[in-house]
Amino acid sequence: MKANNFEEKISELEKVVNELENGEMNLDESLIKFEQGMKLSKECNKMLEEAEKKITILLEKDGEIEEENFEEE
Repeated sequence: MKANNFEEKISELEKVVNELENGEMNLDESLIKFEQGMKLSKECNKMLEEAEKKITILLEKDGEIEEENFEEE
């Protein structure tokens, strides 16, 4: 299954983690799953970073539009 969005990637990552935690795979299989999990983790992290960059608030001040970073209160 090729995960295309964040939720699908997280779901696939959870599946990989569960398979690794199960401990029923041999070393070679575990390494392949670990590598797959690391790739998914990096992809999810990249998606989060990109989303964070896009979260901005536009404020109109003195007739000019200013872009302000979103900060959680």
